[in-house]
Amino acid sequence: MEISLGLSYVGDFEAQARQVAELESAGLDAVWVGEAYGFDAPSYLGYLAARTSTVRLGAGVLPIYSRTPALLAMTAAGLDSLSGGRFQLGLGASGPQVVEGWHGVPYDAPLARTREIVDICRTVWARDKPVVHSGPRYPLPLPPDRGTGLGKAMKIIPRLVRDRIPVWLAALGERNVQLAATVADGWLPAFLIPEKVQDTWGAALAAGLEARDPALGPLQITAGVTLAIGEGPEVVAARELPRPALALYIGGMGARGHNFYADLVGRFGWESEAREIQDLYLAGRKDQAAAAVPEGLLELTSLCGPPGYVADRIAAYREAGVTQLQVAPVPVGEQRTIDLIEQVKTLSDN
Repeated sequence: MEISLGLSYVGDFEAQARQVAELESAGLDAVWVGEAYGFDAPSYLGYLAARTSTVRLGAGVLPIYSRTPALLAMTAAGLDSLSGGRFQLGLGASGPQVVEGWHGVPYDAPLARTREIVDICRTVWARDKPVVHSGPRYPLPLPPDRGTGLGKAMKIIPRLVRDRIPVWLAALGERNVQLAATVADGWLPAFLIPEKVQDTWGAALAAGLEARDPALGPLQITAGVTLAIGEGPEVVAARELPRPALALYIGGMGARGHNFYADLVGRFGWESEAREIQDLYLAGRKDQAAAAVPEGLLELTSLCGPPGYVADRIAAYREAGVTQLQVAPVPVGEQRTIDLIEQVKTLSDN
């Protein structure tokens, strides 16, 4: 089982980069940098490429509506070159509030756009011919009736470090998960609970994997968890730390009736709780929304407890198909973050 770290897209980037460089020695496999409506992720990833030597660097994720497919491919190729072949391109549809409110483009056809973008990126990276794409969303070159008619099929100029850069897709809905299982190297779900994977996504994963090109290899899957290892109440209390973030996603990341995260928590069996969280959050009662996050959701999306308990939970994630744990370390007592990474790495390798 691989161990990765999600980095904040706000805060002290220099301090985070120093920590990632230190954690490489503890066996950290990858880091992911998100992008919302603050700083762009590629700038930070380029800085991390210069400060690290072994850890893989992932965009987790770039919104598909914010860049053209060619620019996504160019950005990935550039970061892969800077890092010596360590980059992973994570893509996601985001949501209407950000796409239309921040980027000012229509939020339409996310699945069709995602499939075309993946196809175009892989054609660019293969670099074996000028890029021609006939898809309705991103025809290349642009047809004369949609432009000047002067567009020319082109091939990326430099030779690349790799002709195949891993593509991970963030997906929650059944059709999106099926697409990820069909065309992506990896899947980035949210709030993955091992015991609920089959009921929630089993049919979509099976359909996607049946249509998957064997050349892609097995589907890689990451799961985010709060991590605290040890005895005592302060370790179990670490489960409580994600409450505000979970309330934000379930309650505030989307409009009423159009919130992918609230829908997902409802599919997990907490439908009434998800509605309550959203009602409270949208009414401005954020503390109460956080208090309404179900205890079961907090427990089942965390690795907080004695080593034996953590090892058992890692085994459950592995049984559910997870290949990488994206941990949020919470040191307690005299522990350091590097101690936790070393310990969870040892537990995950056993």
